[in-house]
Amino acid sequence: MAPTLNALACDFVDYPEPHLERTRKLLRAHPEVRTLFGPARVTALLVFFAVGVQLALAYAVRGAPLWAVLAVAWGVGAFANHMLWVLIHDCTHNLVFRSPRANAWLQIFANGPIVFPAAASFRKFHLLHHRFQGVPELDADLAAPFEARFVQNSPVRKAFWLLTFFAWQAARVPRLKRIHFLDGWYAVNLIWQVAFVSGVFALAGWRGVLFMTLASVFAIGLHPVGARWIQEHYLTSDDQETFSYYGPLNVIALNVGYHNEHHDLMTVPWMRLPRIKAMAPEFYDSLRSHTSWAKLLVRFIVDPKLSLYSRRTREAPKRGLAARRVDGVFTEAITTQAQQRESEPAQA
Repeated sequence: MAPTLNALACDFVDYPEPHLERTRKLLRAHPEVRTLFGPARVTALLVFFAVGVQLALAYAVRGAPLWAVLAVAWGVGAFANHMLWVLIHDCTHNLVFRSPRANAWLQIFANGPIVFPAAASFRKFHLLHHRFQGVPELDADLAAPFEARFVQNSPVRKAFWLLTFFAWQAARVPRLKRIHFLDGWYAVNLIWQVAFVSGVFALAGWRGVLFMTLASVFAIGLHPVGARWIQEHYLTSDDQETFSYYGPLNVIALNVGYHNEHHDLMTVPWMRLPRIKAMAPEFYDSLRSHTSWAKLLVRFIVDPKLSLYSRRTREAPKRGLAARRVDGVFTEAITTQAQQRESEPAQA
């Protein structure tokens, strides 16, 4: 039998993820953070803006030489598509509208310039990441065993892995056998992507489609904003498993670097995340954090101590999970539970 990531991981623990306990302490110490909870409908305007920017750029490069298409995709398009990922993320947590259905429709629309159909599946996988952080059978943020064995600590392979990260993510799906992600929402997502990419081709030709594809690859890969996927949970220091980023790119990345804050309070939208740290500095000032995504990107590639095994893993909780079907109903309940937990009165 092939070894699981659990067996190969450098840091397997027998205690739960740290965020639930810190959430309870944070709410007891600072009940005022509840004023930050709730959706922000203004985020929908940013979705339309970012989609519009990508369409305008695709049209602008329709007759450009290939080097210019590549340069615009890396220098501008990747930032816009990364912004769309952050907006899809807020929709996943129902932080734009109160209706989960309205959020799901908006995130599928936001998926357009990303080319690959990902919003509907991200909604399931990301919520499970929150509930089962570090559990190989349910956390899609962890590398598959074959993925980690291939990359090892080779700088060349780590760079190649980052460049092709979109493909490795797709290859993880068969490992997550318990998760049922093919449903009506995924079908809608796929149909929308085919229609959107076809429209881009009609508007801007194959160079327009190439621009959006390259921007999508760079936005989650070999690019400073792509280092966010390393920043969040890779063990760049062995005394914690979630890290925030407090650097200047948070301005155009919509504060997605505030990752400890987000895991602690899932019902706070992107524009209010910095206020969590400001309201409760004693919870975050002592935690290790990053200030440069570019520096972290280089460090991950060249540091032989960092690899895809540099993650903290744990077994799935036993109680009540074995008989549960891990489908859309199950995953949507994670958001509902978080809303209930974070709205409970503070205990003395």
